[in-house]
Amino acid sequence: MKSFPSLYFTNFFLVGGTGLLTTYLALYLGQHDISTFWIGLLTSCYYLGLLLGSKLGYHLIKSAGHIRAFSASTAVVTACVASHGVSDNIYFWLVLRFVVGLGMMCNYMVLESWLNEQAAPEQRGRVFSFYMLTSYLGMVAGQFALSNFPELGYAPLFLICIALSFGIVPISITRRIHPKPLKPIQVSLLGFFKTIPQSLTAVCFAGVINGSFYGLAPTFASQAGLSAQEIAMYMSITIFAGLLAQWPMGIISDKIRRSILLRTNALMIGLISLALFLLPTQTPLSYWLTFSFGLFAFTLYPLSSALANSRVDDEHRVGVSSALLVAFGAGACVGSTGLAQIMSYFGPHALYASFTLLTACMYCALTYINARQKAEKPAASDYVAATSDITSSPLAATLDPRIEEKTAQEQMLVVDEHIINTGIFSDEPEATLEGEAKDKE
Repeated sequence: MKSFPSLYFTNFFLVGGTGLLTTYLALYLGQHDISTFWIGLLTSCYYLGLLLGSKLGYHLIKSAGHIRAFSASTAVVTACVASHGVSDNIYFWLVLRFVVGLGMMCNYMVLESWLNEQAAPEQRGRVFSFYMLTSYLGMVAGQFALSNFPELGYAPLFLICIALSFGIVPISITRRIHPKPLKPIQVSLLGFFKTIPQSLTAVCFAGVINGSFYGLAPTFASQAGLSAQEIAMYMSITIFAGLLAQWPMGIISDKIRRSILLRTNALMIGLISLALFLLPTQTPLSYWLTFSFGLFAFTLYPLSSALANSRVDDEHRVGVSSALLVAFGAGACVGSTGLAQIMSYFGPHALYASFTLLTACMYCALTYINARQKAEKPAASDYVAATSDITSSPLAATLDPRIEEKTAQEQMLVVDEHIINTGIFSDEPEATLEGEAKDKE
C-alpha cells in the first residue's frame, strides 16, 4: 500500500475540487436568481460529459500515454474552472460543465488503469477500498472548504484551481512504472438487462436520486433559508453518512438478500424524503434527516452492484460493472434536469417530494421484477464499497476484488509488443535510464 500514495493524493485533490465546484455553481446561480432548471441542466451536462468521456479517454491515453493524458485533461479542467469567472453566460457555463465531465472521466481512467495494473493480486481489494475512501474524503473536504466562503465570490474558483493543480503534482513526479495501453470495454445495456434487470433498474433510480442531490440539494438548502456554512455542513454530513454506511451495509448484505435490501432502502429513502418535504427546515432536524438520507441513498449503488455480481460469472463482471455505471450516469443526466424543472414550478421542497414518488415507483418496479426472477444466492465477497457519485470510470471494474486478476487484465490491456519495445508510451525518466543501462551492458 505504500506504493500508491501519489495516486491516492491525486484522486483526493481531484474529487475534492470538482465536488466543491458542483456545490459552488448551484449556490452561486441560486444567489443570482437563476432558474433551478438551469442549475439542473448544468449538472446534466457534467454527467453527459462523464458518460461520453470514456471514448475520448481511451484515444488520448493510447496516443499520449497516461501522465501526458492526465496532465492535459487536468489543465483543460482547470482552465474551464477559471473560465467561470470570465463570463456569466449560462450557455457558456453549460459547455464548460460538459468539458469538465469529459476531462474528469479521462483522469479517472488514468488513475484506475494505473492502480489496477500495478497492484498485486492480493492487494487489489485494499487498493480498491483506499481509492473509494479517498474519493469520499475528497468530496467531504470540498464541501467543508466552501463553508469558509459565505460571500460566494471568485475565491472558491481559485481554491478549486489550486486543488486541481496540486492533483497534477503527485502523479507527475511518481517513480511508478508506466502502465500499458488500454483497449475499450464493450458495454451492452440491453443485453445485460435480461440478466440483471433489478440491478440496472435500481441503479438508474439511484442515478436520478444521487445525481439530483449533488446538483440540487444546495439550491434546496439555500432557498430553505440555510446559510453558506450550514449548506456546506448539510452536504458534508450526507456524504459522510454514505461513507459510514458502506461497511455495515456490506455485513448486512451477506446475511440478507440484496433484492430485499434494495426495496428496504427505497422504502426508507421515501419515508425520510417525505419527512424532509413535510417538516419545517430547522437546522438540527435537517442535519439528522439528511444524515439518515445518506445512509440509505448512498448504498443503493453498491447493493445493486453486489446483486448483479451474484448473478453473473467472472468473465462478464467487468462488462456488468460498466453497464451499471452507464445506467447510473444516464439516470443522473436525465433526472437532474427533470427534477430541476419540477423545483422551478413547485418550489424547493418539491425535490424531496419527487424523491418520495421516485422511491415508490422504484419499490413497485423492483417488487414486480423480483417476483419474476429466482432469488440470488449472496456470497460474502459480492458486496464492495462504492462512491455515491460517478467518481470512477468503467475501468474501476478491473480494480474490483470480485474479479479475477487474469480476467481484469484481459479486459483492460492491449499487449502490443512493437509499441512497448519502441517506447512510445514510456514518458517516465526511469524507463529511459533503464534502457541506457541495458545498452551499456
